[in-house]
Amino acid sequence: MPTMRSTTRLALGLGTAVATLALAYPALAQQVQPNFSLNWSNTRLLNADNEPNNWLMQGKDVQSHRYSPLTEINRDNVNGLHMVWAMSLGGANDVVDDNGPNIMATPLVDNGIMYAISSWGRVFKIDVRNPSAGDLLWISDPEIEHEGNDPQTRGIALYGTSIINPLRDGRLVAMDRDSGEILWDKQMAVTTEYGGQERFNAAPLCIEDKCMVSNATGDGGTRGWLAAVDPKTGDEIWRTYVVPAPGEPGSETWQDTAQTAWTRGGGGMWTTGSYDPVNRSVIWGTGNPVPSYDPEFRPGDNLFTDSTIAFDIDTGKMKWYFQLTPNDGWDYDENGVNFVFDAPIDGQMTHQIGHFGRNGFYYNWNAADGGFISGTQWVNDLTWTKGLDPKTGKPLEYDPDLAVQTYVPETRALREDFGTEVTTCPTWHGGTAHQPPAYNPTKYIAYTVSTEGCFTQDMTKAEITEPPPPAGQGTLKGVNGTISNLYYGAITAVDVRTGKVLAKVNTDEEIRSGMLATAGGLVFTALTNGDFVALNDETLEQLWHFNLGTPLKAPPMTYAVNGRQYLALQTSGLHVHPNRYTDLMHSEYLFVFALDQ
Repeated sequence: MPTMRSTTRLALGLGTAVATLALAYPALAQQVQPNFSLNWSNTRLLNADNEPNNWLMQGKDVQSHRYSPLTEINRDNVNGLHMVWAMSLGGANDVVDDNGPNIMATPLVDNGIMYAISSWGRVFKIDVRNPSAGDLLWISDPEIEHEGNDPQTRGIALYGTSIINPLRDGRLVAMDRDSGEILWDKQMAVTTEYGGQERFNAAPLCIEDKCMVSNATGDGGTRGWLAAVDPKTGDEIWRTYVVPAPGEPGSETWQDTAQTAWTRGGGGMWTTGSYDPVNRSVIWGTGNPVPSYDPEFRPGDNLFTDSTIAFDIDTGKMKWYFQLTPNDGWDYDENGVNFVFDAPIDGQMTHQIGHFGRNGFYYNWNAADGGFISGTQWVNDLTWTKGLDPKTGKPLEYDPDLAVQTYVPETRALREDFGTEVTTCPTWHGGTAHQPPAYNPTKYIAYTVSTEGCFTQDMTKAEITEPPPPAGQGTLKGVNGTISNLYYGAITAVDVRTGKVLAKVNTDEEIRSGMLATAGGLVFTALTNGDFVALNDETLEQLWHFNLGTPLKAPPMTYAVNGRQYLALQTSGLHVHPNRYTDLMHSEYLFVFALDQ
């Protein structure tokens, strides 16, 4: 069985003629080109909803619905689900790091062939047509240098006959879907001139002859950016930064006297965006401003952090934006997926964007111009603001004339609060972050998992760092971190027409996975304690569970082969605060479930 590896970022494989030639004559590797059918990819991906047997994109479709019309597995028989096969993608890992191998990816399936990924970016091509076992066809390994990187991925993208794979070391790699050969390899994320380290986390979004990728590490003292590349060559087409440079629109919202805050301003983009084909807009969420907990270091609204942004797919220009939390001081970055949908407003079908905010509110915007439609609280505990202005969607206390927002003062930790402890809800990991939601377009119900509760910022020994660090966090010293004093998980169902919470269940621990909705009247997710669960999609009553004995962080998916429906998910990853379930062994596995034949 061939294993494709690349030690020189070329196609140095074992077991194939092309790979052998590349080893002897490296220049030949550059001549390997896929048989691209861009029209094939665009047509299929734009109409992914018409292929219920397949799962072609991380969000199932360009609108990021994560909804499947398959009905073989339903409320009446879900209790008969059982594991039909499993495959090691790395096996058990005795990892010292609390997060373990950080797998947050969804496997992709195209007509009985699955593509999965391990935490170090190794891609697995698996024939899943056998109902009782997966047939591993090849492994392609782009070989990330482990030193200085961490094992983490949120997935890959399919386009034409290629697999587009963003790596933690900042490389973007294209692999041939048939052979696993590396077709091109581009270093896109770098160490900035200000000392910040850019990285990739999110899967690409490939559509309309482009693949969009984003810099994830805003907290590392960089500026988030979104870029489009040519999937045939990897050549960059456009790149747009979240934090504007001086003189660019929005730069006036970075008002520090030294005019240096923008250089490390944050706004990392570490989840995959969505595509609005009606307006030809790429919809992406942006992260928090940096430093996270010192808004006085960076006075102003800090555009375009904590925002949902619509980018023109052809040029990368911002068409519209909506900033959820101006001058954020709680790490409420808004990387949660924005899904595209149509729903009635006053009897008129309206094209909209929906978003579960990390700041605790669920939002709807007009997809054409970002006009605010509605916003409602969906988390249990929310104290940082008294609510949203029903006309603008901004927090009620927001004052555009203030350089530093005060919001609800007793929940807002500022430098004048040195020597105290300040408690705020939701917690700094609150609401939804990277966990992808699901949307049922027939019932107008959106589902999300979340971290709920409150946290305390201990500023009893805080001091200002002079001079400030060259990049990233750390403008304050002596701060005793952030303390979780009420911290748990939840699964929530919201009617997108009203914003009303229809059902909600709480869990002992935060949930770091994501949602899957199906026409069988079910939603699925995975819990930190190892439980893979199925719930009634209207009441969220748990109908089935199976414990996999390892922490779960990746979202589940579903596909069908020869008329039989399957469910699949990968493991593992922890990222729990406070850290519990540490007795569970971390692992890298693929698990597949089905009903009895």
